Amino acid sequence: MFIATVVCSALLGLAFLGSGLMKAIGKPDVVEGLGRLEVSPPLVRAIGALEVAGAVGALVGLAVPWLGIAAAVGLALLMIGAIGFHARAGDYSDPKLRGPAFMPIVLLLLAAATAMSRFLSI
Repeated sequence: MFIATVVCSALLGLAFLGSGLMKAIGKPDVVEGLGRLEVSPPLVRAIGALEVAGAVGALVGLAVPWLGIAAAVGLALLMIGAIGFHARAGDYSDPKLRGPAFMPIVLLLLAAATAMSRFLSI
């Protein structure tokens, strides 16, 4: 079970570190893309900071189990919010936007798997 925890935590950490840094520094195309979902630039940066913190927590959580669980649960909650924004914008019914809109669902499942594997490997 520990191998699954390491793999899930590493994937979760790397995925959110990459996307979180782009949001936290306010990369123009990322801010513009999220603006279409009616996310303000300050909120984009806040989401990015939360994603980076969650990524670091997921990686450090390999040594500190409760931190890994908390980080994975926090990232899962963040993805539930992202799914809501995409649903409100109608991305799941638009064939052109459906693909990128499914990424929060994939990351939600990865965060849930990470939290569960971390919990079961305690």
